[in-house]
Amino acid sequence: MNLKHIDAHCHLQFPDYTSDREELLTKMREEEVAAIVVGADEKSSREAVELAEKNEHLFATVGIHPSYAGDTNVGLPMSNIRELTKNLKVVAIGECGLDYFAHFVALAKECREINDELKNKQKELFKKHIELAALVDKPLMIHVRPSKNSNDAYQDIIEILKEAKKEYPNLRGDIHFFAGGLAEAEEFFKLDFTISFTAVITFSRDYDEVIKNVSLQNILAETDAPYVAPASRRGQRNDPFAVIDVVAKIAEIRGEEVEMVRKVLLENTKRLFKLP
Repeated sequence: MNLKHIDAHCHLQFPDYTSDREELLTKMREEEVAAIVVGADEKSSREAVELAEKNEHLFATVGIHPSYAGDTNVGLPMSNIRELTKNLKVVAIGECGLDYFAHFVALAKECREINDELKNKQKELFKKHIELAALVDKPLMIHVRPSKNSNDAYQDIIEILKEAKKEYPNLRGDIHFFAGGLAEAEEFFKLDFTISFTAVITFSRDYDEVIKNVSLQNILAETDAPYVAPASRRGQRNDPFAVIDVVAKIAEIRGEEVEMVRKVLLENTKRLFKLP
């Protein structure tokens, strides 16, 4: 199918879409909007693959979110994640990474204080994803959330990736929902990683400096749907159509033609994830 937009990161398999998922997918197909459906644990990864298998305009990632790093049984799910990578619709490993945001409500349905022990467990889980990505030669879909008023998780991710690149020179991927600064962005680019932005840029100016000053070839557009709906739909459930708002806002911030930006971001996404 022809594509106008690709949402580089969403969660269409989540229960938020149970009532109207098929209608949404049909509309996306008609309006030439594709999406990468991102797994956050074994169950949601499996569901992402099943959804992608049924829809030509959907692709999947498989992985375990850092919120699960405190669980003692991540070994078996990682083995099952590896099995899922055999599916041709799987285009990346993740989402995986580091989340140092204190007292956050984890996807594991627990409220945890982030201490050094949990940080180390997150790092070990992330390294397992790196090894898997290198083994199957697929990019990483990375989640990074630092502690309050800090870029600590970004710095740790960068150091881990620098070491990993020595052993796996073909390692690559995307830093989803990027919220770091110019310095962090440039470090990721040196490591062959892109950064992606959500519709939060439509109502927050915190991202403008990075968007204005980095190469357009290093940017992807995403929604993280069902989260962070654009300004026009604040407080509502988000969906992959918000990627259109993201592209338009990136063009506005950069002072560039929307159509040119759309084409470049589309090609960036297709290239990274080797999409048809």
